[in-house]
Amino acid sequence: MAVGEYPAILGHEGAGIIRRVGSAVQNKNLKEGQNVLLSFHTCRKCVHCQAGKLGNCPEMTPSNFAGTRLSDGTAPARLIDGRPARGQFFGQSSFSNLSIVPEECVIPCDLPEESLALLAPLGCGYNTGAGTVINVLKPEKWTRLAVFGVGAVGIAALLAAKAVGVETLIAVDLVESKLDNAISFGARHTINTSKQQNLVTALQAIGVDQIIDTTGVSSLIEMGIKALNHAGTFALVGLPRPEAPIQIDPLETMLACKTITGVIEGRSDPLTFLPRLIELFKEGKFPVDKLGKIYPATSIEDALRDLKRGLVSAAQRCASRH
Repeated sequence: MAVGEYPAILGHEGAGIIRRVGSAVQNKNLKEGQNVLLSFHTCRKCVHCQAGKLGNCPEMTPSNFAGTRLSDGTAPARLIDGRPARGQFFGQSSFSNLSIVPEECVIPCDLPEESLALLAPLGCGYNTGAGTVINVLKPEKWTRLAVFGVGAVGIAALLAAKAVGVETLIAVDLVESKLDNAISFGARHTINTSKQQNLVTALQAIGVDQIIDTTGVSSLIEMGIKALNHAGTFALVGLPRPEAPIQIDPLETMLACKTITGVIEGRSDPLTFLPRLIELFKEGKFPVDKLGKIYPATSIEDALRDLKRGLVSAAQRCASRH
C-alpha cells in the first residue's frame, strides 16, 4: 500500500508515556506521566464513526496512511533542518522515541510501564482479531469457528472467541509451530494446509459456521467460503493482493444463505473497546502478553526472521525512555 512521499516517519501499535498534553486537548482524563496505548485515527464525524464502527470510516485510508493532517493536508513533523516530514501514520508514527498524537488515538492504560510494549498490539492486531469476533461475528457457545492464519491477529481472535464461551475453535495454518501454539490458546482442531490436500473436505468434516481469514490468500478464501455450513459467515480480515481476486459461486452462496463481509480494525472504537480488552487481560482471559517478544531496534532483522519462522506471533520494538 502506498504511503505517500518521503521523508516519512512510519510505525504503528505504539505505547508509551505522555510527556505533554496540548492546550487544545479536550479529554481531561489524559495527563502527563500517564501510561497509554496508541491506536488508529478516523474522522470521528461520519455516520459510521458516530455509530462506533470506526473501521467503516471512509477517511480510514487517508487518515492513517497519507502522513498529513486531515484538516489542511500539512505534514505534522519536521526534520532537524526544518524540512517537513510526513508523520502521524496510523495516528502515531511509533517508529520514533517521541510522537505528536491526536487525542482520539490515545487510550489510558493503568498497567505498569513494563507491560506496555507487550500490550502495544492491542492498538491494531489484537483489536482486529478480537473485534472481528466480539463486534462482528458475535458467535454463540455452539458456534464452530475457524481462523485461517494463526499469527497475532488470528490468536487474538481465538482468545476472544474462547473468552465469550465458544467451545469449538479450529486453527488453520501451514506452520506446525503456529498450530501447536494455537492449541495452547484454545483451538480444539488444527489443519495444516501444507499437509492437507483437500481443505474443503477437512473443514466440512468438522462443520464450520464462521471463518475469519487473516491470510489474504485468495485460494484459501475461496475454499473457506465453499466449506461454510448453511447460513455461515466468512470474515475477510487479511489483505489479498489486488491482482489475485477471489472467485465464488453466487448461486450456491445465495441458496446457502452465506454471508461474506470485510472487516477493518474489528469495527471497533479503540477508546471503548481497548479498555474492555485490558479488563479481559487483567482477568486472565486475554493473555496476549504471551504472544509477543521484545526486540531492540538494532535487532529488527532478527524479529522479522523469527516472525517468518513462526517462532513468535508478535514482535515489538522497544525504545529507550527519554
